[in-house]
Amino acid sequence: MNHFVGSALAQKDYREIHVTRHLLPFEDHAFVKPEHARVMVKGEGMYVWDDHGTRFLDGMSGLWCTAVGYGEPALAQAAAQQITQLSYCSQYFLNTHAPVAELTAKLFELLPPGYSRVLYTNSGSEANDLMARSVRRFWQLAGKPEKRIMIGRRNGYHGSTATSAAMGGMEAMHAFGTLDLEEVRHIPQPYWFGYDGYLTEYEFGQAAARELEIKLLEVGPERVAGFVAEPFQGAGGMIYPPYSYWPEIQRICRQYDILLCLDEVVSGFGRTGKWFASEHFGIHADTMTLAKGLTSGYIPMGALVLSERIADTLAHHGGPFSHGFTYQGHPVASAVALANLRLLDEGGLVAQAEHDVGLYFQYCLRDRFNGHPIVGEIQGSGMIAALQLSSNPYEKGRLEKEALVGQYCSARAMELGLVVRSSGGRIIMAPALIANRSHIDELIDKLAQAVDDTARLVGLM
Repeated sequence: MNHFVGSALAQKDYREIHVTRHLLPFEDHAFVKPEHARVMVKGEGMYVWDDHGTRFLDGMSGLWCTAVGYGEPALAQAAAQQITQLSYCSQYFLNTHAPVAELTAKLFELLPPGYSRVLYTNSGSEANDLMARSVRRFWQLAGKPEKRIMIGRRNGYHGSTATSAAMGGMEAMHAFGTLDLEEVRHIPQPYWFGYDGYLTEYEFGQAAARELEIKLLEVGPERVAGFVAEPFQGAGGMIYPPYSYWPEIQRICRQYDILLCLDEVVSGFGRTGKWFASEHFGIHADTMTLAKGLTSGYIPMGALVLSERIADTLAHHGGPFSHGFTYQGHPVASAVALANLRLLDEGGLVAQAEHDVGLYFQYCLRDRFNGHPIVGEIQGSGMIAALQLSSNPYEKGRLEKEALVGQYCSARAMELGLVVRSSGGRIIMAPALIANRSHIDELIDKLAQAVDDTARLVGLM
């Protein structure tokens, strides 16, 4: 241990260590100072506390992951018991263990029909990376090795590994370093509020979907392996596409024999009120990637779920499956995930998101913010939502420097004791599925104050 770190530890100066010894995700380190950091010390239910004793209502479930809230005893007990009984077991050499077998049985009980096998990973990024490899391998075994190109969407997000970042459409991530961009193409996002033409919302949704067909014909369908997309864009702003979008996407994928690869890392496990957002939007995908809500963020774990068509080909026609992770199907992660899914299911949390608190959350947002001078759009279902900040809500006006305005709004909410997130000019919320109506009331009240203060800042109130 060097002198600096030892001295900082002795003084419990965790901010200094955090800022000077870590590379922090998506931060410009030229502007970050130790005093900007926040040391979190406790989480319980819907709330987290920092080292000053300030309590925050977590309106984001961490990063869309803590579906059962913080400090859930059932998950802690599952982890502790499994660590004591069998702390590690790989899936190599035909080894298995009870937690991963029971988890898989539970997962397939909850999944929509048509899926056959699952590969466990350590994160959503890894799951999407593995998805691209598996899809390309499938086409190779199907006698079409030239089908290698993946098509994603601009402003989409699929992770931070080389391939997942390439499939995502975040330009800053593409500029970060060498990525697998030669075999990836992108089409525009289905962002209705950002469109300033003359099409109706329904027409725009179809036109946005047909951008996929245009790209396919440009590249050559015989070269395209799959189309990867989130049911709604998560990190890109929690953008719900028009309901005319997904039916047309599916028609195009079927017509040109392109695999539809759905990223449900954010949207899975009850977030929309359905177990999976594919059920909310009526999407039938060939692959599905999962993470976050799989373990409620208590321990890292992701998954790639494959359709029968893909899984059977990979399992029975390709010889050895030349892939494996040291920690795939980890017994402790599996035990936690199993306990989490049982709580979401048998504890009635997903049903609550669909039929009770989720409906109340969506109603309260619209009741409070419809007609607000800075709110141009309210989107969401179940326990996820977004407000679009706007200079002229009735004309879909975009704020000047909207990203900075969004950051002000989310920072103001934090000052008021509420954690939300901004993405461009959109304010994103994803409270845990354990939230009750009192939590929703608190969230709405604090968010309203932050939004009002933001409107005053830009001269709209």
